[in-house]
Amino acid sequence: MSKSVAVSIVSMKGLMFEGQAEFLVAHGAQGDVGITAGHAALLTQLLPGPVRVQHDGQEDVFYVSGGMMEVQPHRITILADNAVRAADLDAAAAEQAHRHAEQVLTEQRDDMNMSKALEHLARATAELRTLNQYKNRAGRG
Repeated sequence: MSKSVAVSIVSMKGLMFEGQAEFLVAHGAQGDVGITAGHAALLTQLLPGPVRVQHDGQEDVFYVSGGMMEVQPHRITILADNAVRAADLDAAAAEQAHRHAEQVLTEQRDDMNMSKALEHLARATAELRTLNQYKNRAGRG
């Protein structure tokens, strides 16, 4: 049995990653899920958060804003609404968005603002989680 699995991460902007990987971790609807070669077939919704791909002795980290992941024993396909390499995320912008969303929630203006603020807070929190994993895994923290 092969110790690697073909991985494709595709967003609306195009192909973000394609190659063989030993291990992949994504933020699914039921929590984080780790996948290796030979994993049982699986189709799951992805929530905003990090996707970690271990390959060739290194690890790439991506932020995925949501989407779907299909797992077959020898292939993993992620179709993301939006995907960005963690190295390309703007930490200052994510922190500012997080603070702003918390401020709007604290002011409790109306239901529409609350809903949007919760959505923005979730996105900013997921981006910050991705950045933290990127920094910790790469020894940049």
